[in-house]
Amino acid sequence: MSSKPIGIFDSGVGGLSIWNEIHQLLPMESTLYLSDSKNAPYGPQGKDAIISLSIKNTEWLINQGCKLVVVACNTATTNAIDTLRNTYAIPFIGIEPAIKPAALQSTSKAIGILATKGTLSSQLFHKTSELYSSDLLVVEQEGNGIVELIENGNLYSEEMKRLLQSYLKPMLAANIDYLVLGCTHYHFLTPILEQLIPANVKIIDSGKAVALQTKSILETTALLNTEISGSRQKFYTNGEKKIIASLLNIEHTTLQKLDF
Repeated sequence: MSSKPIGIFDSGVGGLSIWNEIHQLLPMESTLYLSDSKNAPYGPQGKDAIISLSIKNTEWLINQGCKLVVVACNTATTNAIDTLRNTYAIPFIGIEPAIKPAALQSTSKAIGILATKGTLSSQLFHKTSELYSSDLLVVEQEGNGIVELIENGNLYSEEMKRLLQSYLKPMLAANIDYLVLGCTHYHFLTPILEQLIPANVKIIDSGKAVALQTKSILETTALLNTEISGSRQKFYTNGEKKIIASLLNIEHTTLQKLDF
């Protein structure tokens, strides 16, 4: 069982940032990455649709023999992970915006959260936010249009830059010192954001924490792979292969196309 792959899914290519952290920490583990780009973004689709899509992705990964599933999507985690855990026997790792470390480390007592509508409106997000941010100002901003631009290969476009400038304006006016990226797609914005925010504003996401949690769960469930060689990394998408290929810097012919 320990040699079976880790399954990872996201509503598109954003979860590649999570895959990278997991692969760096656990290079001996095989992985299967599923990009549901055809249905991205999940946020506007509503809770029932998000649960349905998450079940579809999970069952596909389980059918491929995955021993654990990482829900590498903030919106899917906050809306569907309880259903997944109550339905399937394998372990699940979710992802939430990194509100806790930002709140605990902020000295200006103001943080910004850039996330999708589906995440910001979820019960899990509100519960976490209330728990850790009662004594500071939290500036929430829906990242409307960001996922679509990334999925269409327009990460470094002028349109993206204009969007980010407008989203950052109220956060910077509030004197934030932490910017929480509440969507896995947003990790790829980091080089652009660093050009648009003051040096004292720290950008934080959940990638490393998810990788560490994955390792911990594999260890406690005796699923950690200890074989030195033989790991395989496979990527599947129902969208454009060239987008994943460009973000991974690999040939698109090595990717698998899905029709579902």
